[in-house]
Amino acid sequence: MFDGDKGVGKCGTADGYYCGGGYVDRMYFEFAPTKLAGKHVLDATFRARETWSFNCDKHPVDLVRTDNISEGTRWPGPKQLDLMGDQDVSAGRGDLCSPDQPDKWIEFNDNSKESDENLTSTVRSFADGKFSRLTLMLRAKDESDPRAWKRFDDNAELSVDFAYKPGVPTNVGVIPGVSATAYCNKSSSNPLVATIKTPMVQASVQTLVQPHKGDPAAALQAEFVVERGDDAAWHQVWTGYRPDKGWAPDGTLEKMATSERADGGLYRYRARTQSHWSYDGKSGDLWSSYSPWCYFKIDSSAPKAPRITTGSPYTECTANLCEGKGGPGDPGSFTFQPNTADIDAAGHTDITAYEYKLLSTPTKTVSGSLKADVKDVRPPLSGTQVLSVRAKDVHNRWGTPAEFTFKVAPAPGAVGRWHFDDAAPGSGATLAKDSATEGTRHDATLQTADAGWSSLARRGDADYSLWLNDGSDDTARSGYAATATPAVNTKDSFTVSAWVYLTDASQNHVVLSAPGTTGSAFTLYYSASYKKWVFNRTAGDVKDNPVYLRSIADAGPPPLKVWTHLAAVFDTKNDADKTNDTIQLFVNGRPQGKPVLLNTLSTAYQPWTSTAGLQFGRSLAGGDWGENFRGRIDEVTVWQYALNPEQIVEDAQLAQDGVAANELVAYWDATAAKGSDIPESTGYPVPSMKLAPSGTTVNEDDNALFLDGTGQYAASAGPVVDETGSFTVSAGVRLDSQALKAKPVGYKAQVAAQRMGGESSWALWVVKPADDTYQWKFTRTAVDSTGKVTQNAEVPAGDVAVTDSWVQITGVFDAQEGWEWTDPSDATNTETRYGKLHLYVGEIDQPADNAATLTTPQQGSGELSLGRGTTAGTTGNYLLGGLQELRIWTGAMNADQVRSQVLGSPDTA
Repeated sequence: MFDGDKGVGKCGTADGYYCGGGYVDRMYFEFAPTKLAGKHVLDATFRARETWSFNCDKHPVDLVRTDNISEGTRWPGPKQLDLMGDQDVSAGRGDLCSPDQPDKWIEFNDNSKESDENLTSTVRSFADGKFSRLTLMLRAKDESDPRAWKRFDDNAELSVDFAYKPGVPTNVGVIPGVSATAYCNKSSSNPLVATIKTPMVQASVQTLVQPHKGDPAAALQAEFVVERGDDAAWHQVWTGYRPDKGWAPDGTLEKMATSERADGGLYRYRARTQSHWSYDGKSGDLWSSYSPWCYFKIDSSAPKAPRITTGSPYTECTANLCEGKGGPGDPGSFTFQPNTADIDAAGHTDITAYEYKLLSTPTKTVSGSLKADVKDVRPPLSGTQVLSVRAKDVHNRWGTPAEFTFKVAPAPGAVGRWHFDDAAPGSGATLAKDSATEGTRHDATLQTADAGWSSLARRGDADYSLWLNDGSDDTARSGYAATATPAVNTKDSFTVSAWVYLTDASQNHVVLSAPGTTGSAFTLYYSASYKKWVFNRTAGDVKDNPVYLRSIADAGPPPLKVWTHLAAVFDTKNDADKTNDTIQLFVNGRPQGKPVLLNTLSTAYQPWTSTAGLQFGRSLAGGDWGENFRGRIDEVTVWQYALNPEQIVEDAQLAQDGVAANELVAYWDATAAKGSDIPESTGYPVPSMKLAPSGTTVNEDDNALFLDGTGQYAASAGPVVDETGSFTVSAGVRLDSQALKAKPVGYKAQVAAQRMGGESSWALWVVKPADDTYQWKFTRTAVDSTGKVTQNAEVPAGDVAVTDSWVQITGVFDAQEGWEWTDPSDATNTETRYGKLHLYVGEIDQPADNAATLTTPQQGSGELSLGRGTTAGTTGNYLLGGLQELRIWTGAMNADQVRSQVLGSPDTA
């Protein structure tokens, strides 16, 4: 069990440092936690190679943990925090000494006889995410003695022996009968019905963090626990372990039948992962948290799993064949019949209805006894799908579900896709390539000097976007891009999507349009009159008095100078009947209102075909071109069919190889502070943070903003992201344990927050729930039209916050992350909804439950602050502590991205 990483020595420029391998009074090595994430450190060793010493006599060297270093670090260097160890050594003088003293690796490892050596416990806390960067200093114990000075190579190694931290198991559920699928009903009022008395339970054991390639295998075991709650208060009645001998690697699915349970009993089941370790003659176990409860009831007389047969187009998967048929949104026909055990000798049954659902869709019910036919099973996405069906009898009892597993063929590809990453700003290039693979390619050409390329783009560094009419000249609004011929047939179903960055709201601004002779068949645009995003179709290609049919965003006005995902769907239902044609706008993956039935708005409506090229940034109306876009457009995609809402959600993730892209849109770094300002360092037009009140300054020794907890803070004008979409926010924070002792229990402070009227739309917090105990939180808030809070979502940290060390806390709102919603008035009614919060302390994703879900994300405005926030209409919650930085990204980071992009490795590593 070995893990290694390297740190890089950094030198200052003041006396006492040597840069380049000479005399060294102090040398610093900085480590990122990337390779230690998810590991429980059993032992740690630091190694540095000594290449020269002043003389042949040994002199002691201390290894000390310090505060972090930066390019601005100057003598005497960062604050020294704790002694890690010491060594009395001399090496690197070669044959100048007798015997020879060649270069030598010097190792520091805790000596059990010296209680002040704390390397292993410190590295363990570092691996636990309690602080975000480990900085170690080599120094002569007696710095006043030049004979104690030495040289070390500017690299070092930190090696650890470790055990894997266990993660909460996945795929937790109960198999209630002879089926293969496990279910987890999370409501005691709607338990899963098992018709056998020894149902199977399952769980996949997990490590907390995916092991790195080359790491040894984990040694894991699943613990299963069942409690009963109908005969008394909930009490444990059974437990089991798998594997029963030995240990399993990460991701192993473990199953086990329970002992016989009582007929009619109400039970609940959960699981956790055990991680086993043995080292240096000792052994032990680590345990994850438990999974949520799964409720089930034993009822041997309830309806058994019904029979499911298929019509078309889908076919059941077998062990050897699973063919993709149909496509997303294509309806499938199925027939439901009672289990043969529920039919008596006379051919009668007491079954009255069937409930069916795909595992990610709302439930539906169909009446029927011996047979029920359904023709509207519409899988939302491609890939393997599971249709679950259960029967109800005359006693109003639902029974055990049956499953039908089938595969959905991939949806047709896009007929047009423009990344706008074809050239760099100032290159003079004018061609934007269409990178789609379906049909004919339609490259776009940038037109006029007011169209170009921007380095501010949705996929992050090294990406580019289309820049339009965004210069200082307010009258320069002629820029656009266009294909030579139509890229989509606007008479048939289609979908268009784009990422947009709007910089002006004084006039209409068009994102995309498909022109004909005098008008545009469709237009996706910002409306200055509605102050909202709009998707429209025109009833006909006419010059005078055109009839516009609109799907309008629910909320407005949209924030400016942020990235927003727009999608627009025209659906003909694949027939020639114009009376059922609809349009619908989506913003950040969320549908805006219901689909608009076009014929009900105007009987003059006719679907018509655009005859000119697709326009990026302008439209044709009344025979005149205009309403040019101002800002940036990126990642435009066109499909020749109507995407369903789940596919729109996928598109809004902007994923590549399963990983969502992100873009750093704001970065305030206290090390760059100038006077009363902390400048913003991205290329986005984001203002600096202003320190307030007068006298608030950045501490030059620590290169950080230290706030007194009574009135000091820093603020800028926000927002910098569209908060109805996904975003990530991260801050470097240090809590002063001595200063915080005076704060009462219940103290809470906002580390960083975005104002939304009388509340904070989002906030990173520290709270004091007990004496000498502190906790991090990430929250979001929703309000109604009067400002009254309608929803709070939060993720608290699972562990106590470490003090007196710099900690990186990161909040993520993933607008496209699905979760199962249950109707509070009807536990049988469930569906997938989207929007979930995550909190990372260091690199560790903190446990979250249903309180971390947000169904109505809203947009903040006004003050974006460090060190204070707004709640219940009052500005306050001042932070007592230090702040180094605040960074904000468009897009939801996953754990690997937090480790690599937020924490990262030292710049020179």
